[in-house]
Amino acid sequence: MATALAENVVADDKTDGVSGVRSGGRPLALLLVITGAAGLVASWVITFDKFKLLEDPDFIPACSMNPVVSCGNIMKSDQASVFGFPNPMLGLAAYAVVICVGTGLLAGARYRRWFWLGLNAGTLFGVGFCTWLQYQSLYHINSLCLWCCLAWAATIVMFCYVTVHNIEHRFLPAPAGLRGALREFHWAPPVLWIGGIGILVLIRWWDFWIS
Repeated sequence: MATALAENVVADDKTDGVSGVRSGGRPLALLLVITGAAGLVASWVITFDKFKLLEDPDFIPACSMNPVVSCGNIMKSDQASVFGFPNPMLGLAAYAVVICVGTGLLAGARYRRWFWLGLNAGTLFGVGFCTWLQYQSLYHINSLCLWCCLAWAATIVMFCYVTVHNIEHRFLPAPAGLRGALREFHWAPPVLWIGGIGILVLIRWWDFWIS
């Protein structure tokens, strides 16, 4: 089912004939709802555990399994509140917006070019912020949070497919060859991206994994 969904995200799109107004198609709508929901759940759990940690400094989150997979270490770091409040609170709002966009598409909404570009900019900010957090997690905090990893993966997938959608419909300029390649291999960017992160995690704690 997931494979069929991904294969049709690019192909299934509709227009009402008004210049610059498009729906995203049902597959893209479902993808936005699913990835938005995944990010929202992750953000909610991390926020809940963060409040528990503030109430009780000795509280140990359920996802703190060992020295490497330790959500508690992440939550106690300065990077966990880079804007002056817990990062997942930003996710609660941002992923909720993505779900709203997806459900709007499922209901038949059609958005103009500026809206799609705005959504692309928002997901670009999200994936950039996630990349910074990944670097901090691997090389400065020296711990991983499984819920954070879920949010990272969800953000990468939604960014990739919103970008593919915008390139496909020429909301973003791109040569014909790139449009054709993305139409055929739209699955490759998110798979390679997430796979690359997995390899970095494996290398970073290689001694721990094999011990």
